[in-house]
Amino acid sequence: MSVKIRLSRVGRKKTPIYRIVVADSRSPRDGRVIENIGRYDPREEPSLIEIDETKAREWLDKGAQPSETVAKLLAVKGIS
Repeated sequence: MSVKIRLSRVGRKKTPIYRIVVADSRSPRDGRVIENIGRYDPREEPSLIEIDETKAREWLDKGAQPSETVAKLLAVKGIS
C-alpha cells in the first residue's frame, strides 16, 4: 500500500478550504483517509496553514510521500 500526504477539498462552491490528510494513494481525493493532520485556507491573507508537526514527521518517517502542493506547504512550515 502506497501512502500519500495530500489535500482533501471541503467547503462550499468557490470557497475552498483544504484538509491535509494521509490517505492510500488509490483512494479518491475526497474519499477515505487514514488520518487528518492539518488544514490549509488559501483565501485568508496571509494563507492559513495549520499542520500537526509531530504527526507529519511520523508519517514522513514511515515513508509517506507528500504531493507537490503539500511538499511546498511543509517547506513553508519548516517540516521535511
